[in-house]
Amino acid sequence: MKTGSCLCGEVRFELRGPLDGVIACHCTQCRKQTGHHWASTHTADADLHFAADSTLRWYRASDTARRGFCGRCGSTLFWKRDGDTTTSVCVGAIDGPSGLELAGHIFVADKGDYYPIAGGEYRRDGY
Repeated sequence: MKTGSCLCGEVRFELRGPLDGVIACHCTQCRKQTGHHWASTHTADADLHFAADSTLRWYRASDTARRGFCGRCGSTLFWKRDGDTTTSVCVGAIDGPSGLELAGHIFVADKGDYYPIAGGEYRRDGY
């Protein structure tokens, strides 16, 4: 089990199941929300448990997905596609070492012009 939280600690969660490798998303929405790119793992909804979530807010970012964040400190925390049984979790919100490794990059065609993508992980222009 892994734990995680937002910056102020008002949203705290537990991840009680296996986690996927980290995906870096370079789409315009992720870059605008985070200031760079979004790095997340995925968990089954049944394995995501909240110890505290009174300041958790959801923003409908598109017709197909919403983004979870702390309404107090603004920390980016989750991404959820409508109808999916998994939730993307910001790896930076996980407490301590995650033990995860970068698996790949998506929406690389949208990446910022100020950084290269290094490494041998897979790269996709879309999802």
